[in-house]
Amino acid sequence: MEQWWTLAVDYLTSPQAAVLFRAVVKILLGLVFGRLAGNGLARLFSGEDAQRAMIIRRATFYGIAGLFTASALMELGFDLGVLLGAAGILTVALGFASQTSASNVISGLFLLGERPFAVGDIIRVNGTTGEVLSVDLLSVKLRTFDNLFVRIPNETMIKSEVTNLRRFPIRRVDLQVGVAYKEDLREVRKVLREVANRNPLCLQEPAPLILFQGYGDSSINHQFSVWAKTENFLELRNSIPVEIKEAFDEHGIEIPFPHRTLYTGSETDPFPVRNSGGATEPPEPSSAAPEPPADTE
Repeated sequence: MEQWWTLAVDYLTSPQAAVLFRAVVKILLGLVFGRLAGNGLARLFSGEDAQRAMIIRRATFYGIAGLFTASALMELGFDLGVLLGAAGILTVALGFASQTSASNVISGLFLLGERPFAVGDIIRVNGTTGEVLSVDLLSVKLRTFDNLFVRIPNETMIKSEVTNLRRFPIRRVDLQVGVAYKEDLREVRKVLREVANRNPLCLQEPAPLILFQGYGDSSINHQFSVWAKTENFLELRNSIPVEIKEAFDEHGIEIPFPHRTLYTGSETDPFPVRNSGGATEPPEPSSAAPEPPADTE
């Protein structure tokens, strides 16, 4: 036991132990300083763009940790040139072995450079709509409105049509409004403008738009378009149809349902329909006199 203790004490007091200790301390300091610096810079840029803050935090952490680790390896006597060459060969080999992953990494770099969306945006990709949680080198993570986690590879994001629902500060709400043929269209337009003016979520600039769509089977159709701030889009989408219905009822404007009229041949009058109450009427007696029986003689 004393022999092992003596060997341990001799090693700890040797120059090799001091070198190893300094290398370990450098690695730990790199991890601590990298995390502190990354979090500090992320908080500094968090007000501008969450995605940029995330990239800065990761780049700062890995950069500082890598520098301290390289210094620790040099302290231990490793030749960084040989390590970098081996890392390059390993990277090429892994690239050929995993072409899909390499394609996702390259696509992720394009996404980070182009920045069609950022963390916190609402996007739609191939029928999937959700909030962007992160944009990584291999994939984009989304959280749908029913709280599901969706991972989409970066290569798919590059090749697909992506719709950013929060890119611009305002959005337009389009509603299809049909009125009966008997209504005064000028009065209808006036009522719709009053509805837009009374709603506090409707923007006055750009101004509301009332566009004639055509003569339908049972109604005269219009498109009623109003603008709202992006964060108020859903609330306005749900509230303004109720206000339109109430305003139409107040002014006696009919919102028709499909009608069907039967015609007979080329006649212009509607075909008369009589409700018999479900009873079947007996056939009317014939007014013609019965013929006498034939003479058998």
